[in-house]
Amino acid sequence: MKISTLNPIAQVGLNQLPETYEITDDFASCDAVLVRSAKMHDMELPGQLLAVARAGAGVNNIPLDKCAENGTVVFNTPGANANGVKELAIAALILGSRDIVGGVNWVKSISGDPDVAKAVEKGKKAFVGTEIKGKKLGVIGLGAIGVGVANACTQLGMDVYGYDPFISVKSAWNLSKDIKHITDVNDIYKECDYITVHVPLMDSTRKMINAEAFEQMKDGVIILNLARDTLVDEDALEQALKAGKVRKYVTDFPNQKTANMDGVLAIPHLGASTRESEDNCAEMAAEELVDFLENGNITHSVNYPDCSMGVCESGGRIAVCHGNRPHMLSQLTNACSDSDYNIEHLMNKSKGNWAYTLIDVDNEVKSDLIEKMSSIEGVVRVRKVK
Repeated sequence: MKISTLNPIAQVGLNQLPETYEITDDFASCDAVLVRSAKMHDMELPGQLLAVARAGAGVNNIPLDKCAENGTVVFNTPGANANGVKELAIAALILGSRDIVGGVNWVKSISGDPDVAKAVEKGKKAFVGTEIKGKKLGVIGLGAIGVGVANACTQLGMDVYGYDPFISVKSAWNLSKDIKHITDVNDIYKECDYITVHVPLMDSTRKMINAEAFEQMKDGVIILNLARDTLVDEDALEQALKAGKVRKYVTDFPNQKTANMDGVLAIPHLGASTRESEDNCAEMAAEELVDFLENGNITHSVNYPDCSMGVCESGGRIAVCHGNRPHMLSQLTNACSDSDYNIEHLMNKSKGNWAYTLIDVDNEVKSDLIEKMSSIEGVVRVRKVK
């Protein structure tokens, strides 16, 4: 297998690749890609490209639909950078509550004063803040990051409210019993002194923090957004800051508007910028990629469904990327029987417009079966895994 790395990938991740794999700079000839932030939307996808593994959670830099149509499975690494983002969120809480940044900048501005120590004692009252202990924190989105933030903040003495209508069983198990489960996000807007957002960007979440939400909030609320800038209506935010409704807005996604807005602490996208996060993401991305290339298994895909049958112990295994349409499975199984193959194991999963099928058969897979399946309308890729 030829693997292209469009960004520098941590060595701990590259070490997960078998020795038989070749790292190449030639994107046109590669079988799979490991990527971080490189923009792929304008790149021509090689016809043989089997997979793209993103060493991180966000996939805005990858053309998901174009990849699906090419039969290219796209992976990400949810949770691998969760601790790094959690720690930044805790820092953001403190930075929003205590004017540490303003104080540090002021000290730098008077550093040439020979009586700087005396000036500091006299001027520090301008940077008085508030403590977070005993305050109410609303956590919107209880994935790996949100759960980590919520649990940590209960240990800091905060009264934590959690909202996520789609919380997973794993997250629910990991959530502290001290978190107050909220079923209506408006209750968080009304009750909380601090609000932190940890949801993916979708049509349903775009500008979810809007003028109506701000109107319900307490005066002087502090808002943290370490997820995506467009989760917040920035025009409404600007008015809320000017009116004193919002005391501070801390974002990890500054843009031309927020970077120049009074009351905003703009962090330069440092949520996952730790050595540990980069290592964790690279390692998980490589493991997902190898499992897919070697066994056909899909874990944490964003354009095809997750589907896993472990290691193949049958005579052969076939992986099929196809449209999610009626009678597809019967056509695939008929192709096997018409070619005198007995199916020993089969798994079919769908996700939106796309589906994925793994089939283990009793004998070695020959080219005639691959050709027969490839000719079925709606099939975009058939691969002999074993």
